[in-house]
Amino acid sequence: MREETVRTDLTVVGGGLAGVCAAIAAARLGRSVALVTNRPVLGGNSSSEVRVWVCGATGHGTQRYARETGIMGELFVENQYRNPEGNPYYWDLVVLDAVLAEPGIQLFLNTDVREVDASGPEEDRRIEAVTGWMMGSERRIRFTSTAFADCTGDGLIGFLAGAAYRIGREARAEYGEPWAPETADAITLGSTLLFYTRDTGRPERFVPPSFAKDIEATSIPERRIIKSGDNGCAYWWIEFGGELDTVHDNERIRDELWAVIYGIWDYIKNSGAFDAQTMTLEWVGAVPGKREYRRFTGDYTLTQSDILDQTPFPDRVAFGGWSIDLHPPGGVYATESGSKHWHPDGNYHIPLRCLYSTNVGNLWLAGRDISASHVAFGSTRVMATCAVTGEAAGSAAALALRHGVSPRELARDHVTELQQTMLRQDAALLGVRNDDPADLARQADITASGTLTELAADASGTDRLPLDEDRALLVPVDPELTTLDVLLDADTATELTAQCYATGKPQNYLPAELVATTRVQLAPGTKQWIRLQLPWRPPEPQNAFVILRRAAGVSLHAAATPPEPGVLAFRRTPQPTEREYDQPVVEWRPDQNRQGWCFRLAPNTRAYAPERAVGGYARPYGGPQLWASAELGDEPQWLQLHWPKPVTPTRVELIFDDDVQEDLINLHHHRTPYDHPPALVRDFRIEAADDQGDWQALAWRTNNRRRRRIVNLPPDVRTDRLRLIIDSTHGSPRAHVFSLRVYG
Repeated sequence: MREETVRTDLTVVGGGLAGVCAAIAAARLGRSVALVTNRPVLGGNSSSEVRVWVCGATGHGTQRYARETGIMGELFVENQYRNPEGNPYYWDLVVLDAVLAEPGIQLFLNTDVREVDASGPEEDRRIEAVTGWMMGSERRIRFTSTAFADCTGDGLIGFLAGAAYRIGREARAEYGEPWAPETADAITLGSTLLFYTRDTGRPERFVPPSFAKDIEATSIPERRIIKSGDNGCAYWWIEFGGELDTVHDNERIRDELWAVIYGIWDYIKNSGAFDAQTMTLEWVGAVPGKREYRRFTGDYTLTQSDILDQTPFPDRVAFGGWSIDLHPPGGVYATESGSKHWHPDGNYHIPLRCLYSTNVGNLWLAGRDISASHVAFGSTRVMATCAVTGEAAGSAAALALRHGVSPRELARDHVTELQQTMLRQDAALLGVRNDDPADLARQADITASGTLTELAADASGTDRLPLDEDRALLVPVDPELTTLDVLLDADTATELTAQCYATGKPQNYLPAELVATTRVQLAPGTKQWIRLQLPWRPPEPQNAFVILRRAAGVSLHAAATPPEPGVLAFRRTPQPTEREYDQPVVEWRPDQNRQGWCFRLAPNTRAYAPERAVGGYARPYGGPQLWASAELGDEPQWLQLHWPKPVTPTRVELIFDDDVQEDLINLHHHRTPYDHPPALVRDFRIEAADDQGDWQALAWRTNNRRRRRIVNLPPDVRTDRLRLIIDSTHGSPRAHVFSLRVYG
C-alpha cells in the first residue's frame, strides 16, 4: 500500500458540477486545489455514468434571460459547439478539459474519501485532513488543507466532521412553508436510473431477466407516460427510495430501479402496444442518480418564501430559477402525479450564509447539501444551480484564504469584495453592479462608432399571429415610452385594448403594476399601422410589459427578423381556474422560436448606449444592460475609452453577449439550431492611440467562441485612448458588449 500526503490551500471533495466549479473558481483566483471524487469521470449526475440533463435557472425556458453565466455558462456554450448530438461521453470531455485547463488543480479520480480528521468541541470544529483510497491503484492519500469544500451531494465529509445537518422534511410550522408536511419526517426525494434505446433497423428480440417487474400488474402504465421512442431523462419519473434511506439502502434502490426499467422495456417490446420491433436497449444506468440526502445547517437556511418572494439578500452570491419541484414519496409507484411545481416569478437569490457550516469553521458547502429546507431544496437541487453555488463557494474560499478569515467572518466583513470578485469573473450573480475601483474603464469617457437607438421591427414576415388570446411585448424603457405602433390585420370593425405594465423586480418579465391603458377603434383592413398611446416615464430605466388584449378577428404581423436584445414577444396561455396558486411565468410564455411582431417604439431609446458596457450588471437586469452597435457592414464597429490623462493599461477584460435567453442543455433535451450563439462576437481587436494620436494595434482575436475574454496587452503601453474594434459576430447584425473593463 502506498501512503501519500497532498497539501493544498483547498480540498474539494466531490466531482459533480458543484465540485468542478468550486475547484475551477478557487484555482482561477490563485489558490492550489485538490479535487477529489470517488467516480472515474467528472460531472456527477450529469456524467455518462448517470446521464441526467443539466437543468437550472431557465426552468427549461420558463424563466427569461436566466441561463447561468460564469463557469457553468462556459460549459454550456462549449458543449453546444463540441457536442451537437448531446453525446454523454463528449460532455464528460467538456467537463474534464475545463478542470485540466487549470494548472492550480490536482485531480484525483476514483478516490473515495472515508476518513476525516476533525477536532474541537461540537459547536466549533475544524477539519485538519481527509483521507481517501484510490481504487485500482492501492494508494491511501491524505489531503491536508486550510479549507475544505463538501460537494459530495450526500454530505459525507461534513457528516464525518461533525457538521450539523438534517435529513427529511421539516414540519410546516418550522419555516411557515405551505408545501411542508404538518409533521416532520425522514422522507426524501428518491433516486432514478435511466436508459437509452436505439433503432437498429432490423428485428430485435428482448428476453426479460427473471427479476423484471410485471409493469402491467402495477399502476405505472395508467399513471405515467410510456413511449417507445423516449429514453434518457424522458423517464425521470422512474424514481424509488424516497421512503427508504437514500444512502444506506442504495443497493436495494438500484435493484428495484433495474427491475422497473427492464419491466418497462419488456412492456414496450413485448406487449404489442408499441411499434418497437427494431428497437434495442443501448445503455442502462448502474449508478442511481440521487436527489436528496443530508442538508447541512448554515448561518441561514433558504426557505420556500425566499424562493417565491425572491428575497434580495445583501450577501447574494448565486441565483436559481427552477420551480420548487417535489416528488411523491412513493416514486414510480405513487398514485399521484410524478411531480408538482411552483415557479417563482423570476430568478431568486442564494446567500453566502447558506454555503458554509455553522459549526465546522473551515467547511464550505456547495451543491445538494447546502443549507436549505426540504421545500426550498426542491428548487436548488438541480445541477446548474448546484454548479453556481460551487463557483460561489470556491470563490469565497479563495477570498477567505487570502484574508485569513473564516467563512462566517467573510460573510460578515467581506461580502462586497466577494461580490465584486465574482462579478469580475462573470459569475451567476444578479443585481450587483460593477463598482470595482481598480477598473480604469470606469474613469473614462466612453463613446462608440454607432448605437442602436431606434427600436423597431418594420419588415413583415409571412406569419400572422392571431389575437385569439392576449399577447404581450417586452421592451426596454429608457428614458420614457410615449407610443407603440403595431402592424395588424382586422377582419371587422372592433376595439383594441392595450395596457402597459411595469415588471416589478428587475429580474422579472411579467406584468406587475399597471401604468397606462389605451383603447383604439379598428377599421377592417390589412397591414394597418396602429398607434397606441402609452405614456410612461419610470423613475429609472426598466422594462415595460405591453399587453394587447384578445380581440376576435385581429392578427398581428410577425416580424421578418429576430427581435433585438431585450425585446420578447409573449402569448398568454390561460391556466386552470381551480388551482392552489398563480404561476404567471407559466401563463405568459415567450412565443416559440422567439418570433416577434412588427412594431415601432417612440421615442428613441438609450437602453443600448455605450456607457451600459462600463460599470454595469453584465447581464439583463431591468433592461438589456449592454451596448448594441449600429449594424455591422463593410466597416467594423468600435467602443472607445478616453481618459483625461494617460493611463498604463495591461489587461482588458471583456464580456460579450452569448444570449442568456437561449436555454442550452448538455444532452440536448432540445437542440438550439446553432453551434455558436449568433450574438457572440467572433473577431475583434484592441487598439490604443499613441502620442501623435495614431491608432496602434495591440491585440487581435479571431474565431472567438467564449463570452468572457481576457486580453493581456504588451508592456509599457501608455495612452489616453483605447478602443475595442469588433469586425464580426457569429451571425448577429450588431455587436453586443456587456462589459468592458481595463486594468493597469
